[in-house]
Amino acid sequence: MEKRQNATLKKKAMIEALEKTMGIVSPACKLVDIHRATHYRWLNEDPEYKKEVMDIENVALDFAESKLVENIRDKKESSIFFYLKTKGKKRGFVERQEIQHDTSISSKLIEWTPAKDKEE
Repeated sequence: MEKRQNATLKKKAMIEALEKTMGIVSPACKLVDIHRATHYRWLNEDPEYKKEVMDIENVALDFAESKLVENIRDKKESSIFFYLKTKGKKRGFVERQEIQHDTSISSKLIEWTPAKDKEE
């Protein structure tokens, strides 16, 4: 029973640490003094814990997206390019590699036959 209460307290502390680290696992684990494997085991075994972790990840993603929008408003080209490459694909904003085919390439079929045993 005491072990379960300790795990519950550690999970709560880990959620708080993940909030502080914007969902980055390694530094959060260090703050709580648990191994990364423990966090991932909890993630796989405890649906409530997993939901809270996913909520933190979504908040961190929302924050990053808001910073991207701020950069776009500030006319920062790299942010504009990134946005267009990820969200503007339907309008042709994609990086692609063009390959030019050369029709002068020829190939030969080589037939292989095993060597015959030499009789001495």
